[in-house]
Amino acid sequence: MSQLTRTVGRAFIGGLAAGGTIAAISAVRRSKWAAELERVNHKGDTVSLAEGPGITVGATAGAVLGANSPAYAAAAATAGLTAGAVGLYDDIADSKGEKAKGFKGHVGALLKGRLSAGLIKVLGISAAGIASAALIDLQNGELTDERRPLIRRLWNVGVGGGVIAGAANVVNLFDLRPGRALKVVTLASAPLSRPAGAKSHRATAAGGANTALAVSAAAGAAMAEDLEGKTMLGDGGANALGALLGLAFIARTGMIGRHVALAGVAALIAASEKVSFTKVIAETPVLRELDELGRTKS
Repeated sequence: MSQLTRTVGRAFIGGLAAGGTIAAISAVRRSKWAAELERVNHKGDTVSLAEGPGITVGATAGAVLGANSPAYAAAAATAGLTAGAVGLYDDIADSKGEKAKGFKGHVGALLKGRLSAGLIKVLGISAAGIASAALIDLQNGELTDERRPLIRRLWNVGVGGGVIAGAANVVNLFDLRPGRALKVVTLASAPLSRPAGAKSHRATAAGGANTALAVSAAAGAAMAEDLEGKTMLGDGGANALGALLGLAFIARTGMIGRHVALAGVAALIAASEKVSFTKVIAETPVLRELDELGRTKS
């Protein structure tokens, strides 16, 4: 494949992700469910969660288009659409006052014989992550490599699934101010979207690069209205983007990279229980300037 062909192909993937995001957000905002997706943000303004399902559709479509095999396409669709769907379900449950808060809330609901929306989200994203990681390892031949012990192969799939689920959670942690989560996603996707070299030993590397490109393009398409406080990601959009980023990462890295990434996302999730990311950003000049860049002032 020539360099020109690859460039045109990547441009088409980015265009589909961006255009699909814009079209899907517009369609959701015109739909009969538009009123149910309205929320009040931290400033008291009414914003629409239409961005969540819209960006899920756009980013996932771009990732599927950029897949280099049916297995990778299935992995991208599974990770993106499942994370977006269960995240949106959690958003809707929150509006109806059905959302359990925190680990204790989920356990309390379970003891009462009810699965909380948050627990359903966790289980759904985790299952999708494991299934997607298994498809990635299947394409790379790692899952069927009988030279490696079965427990090691299964463990690697589990770690890959943990990276996907953890990344979905981490992106959601930053969705507290207009544009913040989208900026985090854009920065994180930059190194992952770099075209895979011809000598890459991983069959899924090219698909991973295209997935990161689709995520970045979708985030860019939604950025303006998010910064203006007109729309927001919600759990659905943040989870979908994070899951696809996690997929892009494991598609390009091996066992060591997966373990490092899982440790990193686990550390961030644990830190969020003790430290306010918003406070840290506000007290760090460089982070504060980046966080406020382009945001509509109140």
